[in-house]
Amino acid sequence: MTAPHKAGAATGPRTGGQRRRRPVRGGAPLPLLVPALVGLAFLVLPLAALLIRAPWGSMPELLTSTEVWQALRLSLICATAATVVSMVIGVPLAWLLARVEFPGRGLVRALVTLPLVLPPVVGGVALLMALGRNGVVGRWLDSWFGITLPFTTTGVILAEAFVAMPFLVISVEGTLRAADPRYEEAATTLGASRFTAFRRVTLPLIAPGIAAGAVLAWARALGEFGATITFAGNFPGRTQTMPLAVYLALQSDPEAAVALSLVLLAVSVAVLAGLRDRWMTAS
Repeated sequence: MTAPHKAGAATGPRTGGQRRRRPVRGGAPLPLLVPALVGLAFLVLPLAALLIRAPWGSMPELLTSTEVWQALRLSLICATAATVVSMVIGVPLAWLLARVEFPGRGLVRALVTLPLVLPPVVGGVALLMALGRNGVVGRWLDSWFGITLPFTTTGVILAEAFVAMPFLVISVEGTLRAADPRYEEAATTLGASRFTAFRRVTLPLIAPGIAAGAVLAWARALGEFGATITFAGNFPGRTQTMPLAVYLALQSDPEAAVALSLVLLAVSVAVLAGLRDRWMTAS
């Protein structure tokens, strides 16, 4: 009885059935410490430079101009709409990938995650080829229904949803895989349809994953630049979002560009703070 006791003591206390990983004690070796500090400085210094060079005295005037409020309002509306679109079609897609076995599922998952690594400008060109007036689908939308998507506010929403939805799908699929499918199976054995089981059982279980994915998608949509300017253009009040306004201001008014960048930085910090329990909890 002594040996098992010592083995358990050697592994340390357990939390939730898993070993609690402890940080390595002692000083860090110099060959690891120096590049680690350089990497930290490389990431933090540009953000600190924004705060150092910010025109704090004229910040209220810069942030209350009509152009800034137009860009901010459009960004919030489009990012929210893109997130809603991503949730409506992304959650069922995540469920399909996590719960249904079908040929080519790995290929479908790769295609879903492709926008994560695809250059955003390429995504904008792809949207033009698909939904432009002469696009594969866009020509029929234009000739049959008179719907034109490029260079419109709707085009901004579609471009943002294209680049943001994979974040939601990945988050929800991971949550679905971690959830016990026996709850759904029990609901179906009691007479519920698969859709009812999904709506009444699965959705409440995966709600935290959906919320985290939605926040990530919203933040990604808010910061989208390449696909937006390629597919929707840069028209103030119609398609000019905050990142586009930053780019335009940098050429004529660097102080305004810094002020707008600080707004986006504050949003990013708020998103990270909202997800701290998901990613920043010590294990």
